[in-house]
Amino acid sequence: MSYLNGFRNYHSTEAYAGVLPIGQNSPQQCQFGLYAEQISGSAFTAPNGHNLRSWMYRIRPSVAHRGDGESVEFDHWVSQSDDSKTHIAFDPLRWNPLENIEGHWIESVRTLTIAGSASSQTGMSASMATLHPQQQPVLQNHDAEMLVMPISAPITLRTEYGVLDVAVGSLGVIPRSAFVALSTEKMTQIYLLENYGAPFELPSRGAIGANGLANERDFEYPTASYIEQQTATWVIEKREGRFREFTLEHSPFDVLGWHGNHAPYRYDLRRFNTLGSISYDHPDPSIFTVLTSPSQTAGVANIDVVVFGDRWLVAENTFRPPWYHRNVMAEFMGLIYGTYDAKPNGFLPGGASLHNAGSPHGPDYDAFSTASVSELSPHKLSGTLAFMFETSVPQRITSFAANADERQNDYVDCWKDIQPASFIITGSKEPNKKSNGQA
Repeated sequence: MSYLNGFRNYHSTEAYAGVLPIGQNSPQQCQFGLYAEQISGSAFTAPNGHNLRSWMYRIRPSVAHRGDGESVEFDHWVSQSDDSKTHIAFDPLRWNPLENIEGHWIESVRTLTIAGSASSQTGMSASMATLHPQQQPVLQNHDAEMLVMPISAPITLRTEYGVLDVAVGSLGVIPRSAFVALSTEKMTQIYLLENYGAPFELPSRGAIGANGLANERDFEYPTASYIEQQTATWVIEKREGRFREFTLEHSPFDVLGWHGNHAPYRYDLRRFNTLGSISYDHPDPSIFTVLTSPSQTAGVANIDVVVFGDRWLVAENTFRPPWYHRNVMAEFMGLIYGTYDAKPNGFLPGGASLHNAGSPHGPDYDAFSTASVSELSPHKLSGTLAFMFETSVPQRITSFAANADERQNDYVDCWKDIQPASFIITGSKEPNKKSNGQA
């Protein structure tokens, strides 16, 4: 399968030669009797570089992809950060991999954390889902841009724009309101991120320069691919956390060609060009940012998507794992495969953790003790892939997450063996003793 390369490049693709009009977007009559339709991913007046749109040439316009819908509830897919289904998270939290849920993938979604809400169009939600090799509904999510990562088996995303195969170790991003169907040949769990805010973009490299981190050419977009046969299609629509379902007598995947810079894409996380210290000290995790959703405050992200993959550790006279810290950002972490160096025990592939804004965290005591005395020769971390969804808004946990059997209620015990520093001050006089304000 061929792909189009380049993050936010202006792409053009057609399933048949001559589908795309030349020199204009909306001719009086499109080739082959097709319909022209523009899909916007930003306000019309967004500045260049942030103005997102694509023109589609399809068998039917989207107004024909509607039906008389009936409300349906998926109680564990949470889209609003309120007191009815979510709780304030004071302590560091961690979960084992969730059990596989039967049924289609939408009803299997289990939201763990949420910041902001779909209604406010700020923040995010982090969920897990189970994808089985069976018939799946088509989803149209008006609430969020969605990012998905399979854990144990590849998945396929069929969209209006074409088809994306997403391997383990890769991510796929689906624009807000795009029709998408997920499928797999082998059951797998998936991590699911809903981005309620501004669409993802690449972080500014600043002093890094033109190259490094996630390089533009490694992002891949689908080529035009359509379903022609008149087959009944089961559609589920999501808006402000509410769902409805209906059946079409045809497929919404009917685009024979499109051009634009607004489309789904995939990215192999193992292509990330990791940068780090070659002298001393562990850098801030922002150096591992793959994608960022900016907020209205410059330099503060709505969401950062951060990846920790294979990399060399060479810093001298340095505690090499992440140090103990308290951040203004909230951190949801997951592990695709391997071992995370700061949490070698208890943090499992398919599991998750939350360290909220201001919540102290860092390596467990065993990792700290080992790293404090290990030989500081060059060492490569290999066979590992962890990620983090970092948000500027504190993340709340859902009722499901609070009460799940998979929650590790003893997680904070990983720091219980920390000993107070033993120190001796030499070469100084005994400090003056004071009482009642007199020397």
